[in-house]
Amino acid sequence: MSLSIVYSRAGGLQAPLVTVEVLLTNGLPSLSIVGLPETAVKESKDRVRGAIINSQFDFPIRRITINLAPADLPKEGGRFDLAIALGILLSGKQLQPAQDKNIEQFELLGELALSGELRSVKSVIPVAIQARKNNRILIVPEENGLEASLIKGLKVYTAKTLLEVCAFLKGVSPLPEPFINTDEQQQNYNYCLSDIRGQQSAKRALEIAAAGQHSLLMKGPPGTGKTMLASRLVTILPEMSDNEAQEVAAIRSVCGETVDINNWAVRGFRVPHHTASGVALVGGGSYPRPGEISLAHHGVLFMDELPEFSQKVLEVLRQPLESGKIAISRAAHQAEFPASFQLIAAMNPCPCGYWGDSQNNCRCTSEQVQRYQNKLSGPFLDRIDMHINVPALSHQDLQQSSDSIETSKVVKLRVIKAQKIQKDRRNHCNAYLTNREIEQDCQLSEDNQKVLEKTMDKMHLSARAYHRILKLARTIADLDNSEKIQLNHLTESIGYRKIDFYQK
Repeated sequence: MSLSIVYSRAGGLQAPLVTVEVLLTNGLPSLSIVGLPETAVKESKDRVRGAIINSQFDFPIRRITINLAPADLPKEGGRFDLAIALGILLSGKQLQPAQDKNIEQFELLGELALSGELRSVKSVIPVAIQARKNNRILIVPEENGLEASLIKGLKVYTAKTLLEVCAFLKGVSPLPEPFINTDEQQQNYNYCLSDIRGQQSAKRALEIAAAGQHSLLMKGPPGTGKTMLASRLVTILPEMSDNEAQEVAAIRSVCGETVDINNWAVRGFRVPHHTASGVALVGGGSYPRPGEISLAHHGVLFMDELPEFSQKVLEVLRQPLESGKIAISRAAHQAEFPASFQLIAAMNPCPCGYWGDSQNNCRCTSEQVQRYQNKLSGPFLDRIDMHINVPALSHQDLQQSSDSIETSKVVKLRVIKAQKIQKDRRNHCNAYLTNREIEQDCQLSEDNQKVLEKTMDKMHLSARAYHRILKLARTIADLDNSEKIQLNHLTESIGYRKIDFYQK
């Protein structure tokens, strides 16, 4: 009887450790895999047998039992092939690691071809993060090497074949170590804020939204630049920190998306279509997977033509907008995914798009306008920090020279400065201030407090809107480099709660 233990990891955002135990005993030749393996894992025995034989090793003619622990964790995919193959070779004494190559210090990931070549697998970033936390060395297929090397502080090796891994463990030949210097990467954007003519008020609102990570709703007729404004938001946002970039890369890796190694610190910009389902937006499935709001973590979720989304779909955003995470529960599986995203939404005022527009006549009846705008519930709108109108452009605005317009680079410097003030104060942006932090950081003078009280009574604002006005005023004050919230900061903040929806 001979037992070997090799470490690997399952998929998913948490990448739980999987201990691959391989036992060789006397008896009729067979190979069985236990530990909740799904079909692709069960089929690994044929891939592993072919890979071992074609790598010039002997496949043991004995009873082979492979246990993937913990037993109650579902295992899927071909990611355990390499660990299983090495476990069989170790148990059969065909592989004797060198003294400095203790197998317990490694975690192995990779699918095997029948020829013994290693094929890439999904969800490598979460595995790399967990391997670093546990101070282990990671061995992955060559195609996954650059992705795994994004995690600083992790020692990672890449291999093309099973034979290369065996030679490395024996101490016969080294394995390459991929390396990327993310500190020297330059972030390039195809867009700039100077591309947009006019819309100075909207640009000001966009800058405030970027500075405090506030949500924003833009309303206006077609062709006024709402989509252009939204797409330029990422160009004025600071690049993500290493920890933030790793969190986002882990989510994308779990979803099978390719991580852009050259621009991995750039904040994401997700644009779901209005036909997207609730599951596509927030995540779900029999085995819960992240949705669009998690893919927009630390980035921007842009929802164009907002009233065209199903009302049920919009309502599921209410909870993650407040908490910054989404919990998904199914009969057999539960999962929690981060969803700290910045919501930017755009809409027309009516079905034809020209209600209230001075340059075009609206063809909609009052009932149609009201029905269209009533698709957005009061509780949902109450959770959006800023509401602005984006009016039609004049001919003079369109003829404005781009040389006289501020570029994204200039605005970005102000945003970075304002966010530094906020993070020095609370280690997070103003949009995420708690009620207690609002009391401490957003104090008003007696006169300003009276102004806000009158506004609350006149506009019939909720307590949530009250707090959002204060947080927004705090951001405007930070952009102005003001220690206290002044009257002009407060009145500007109040102005972003006024949006001329249809009144009965």
